Amino acid sequence: MSIDKATVRKIATLARIRVTEDDLNYYAPQLQNILGWAEQLQQVNTDGVEPLASVSEIALRLRADVVNDGGDAAKVLANAPESTENFYVVSKIVE
Repeated sequence: MSIDKATVRKIATLARIRVTEDDLNYYAPQLQNILGWAEQLQQVNTDGVEPLASVSEIALRLRADVVNDGGDAAKVLANAPESTENFYVVSKIVE
């Protein structure tokens, strides 16, 4: 795929980026080089390579899904400037 000034202008419009005429001449070959690198990556043989979530072989420890804090509304609301029925009271900000 060839990147010309019209394509750069369209990409800039879609990205909502203001681009001058000089910028179009500068970015067209830059984007063409990026696409060239992407085409090179597509030629790499990845048969038999499993997808990775991480490059290190670390098994994450799982913790039990238990409630270990809370259940004491008085402690939770101790720093609240105002509370009602175990809820924070905040001032109305929408008119």
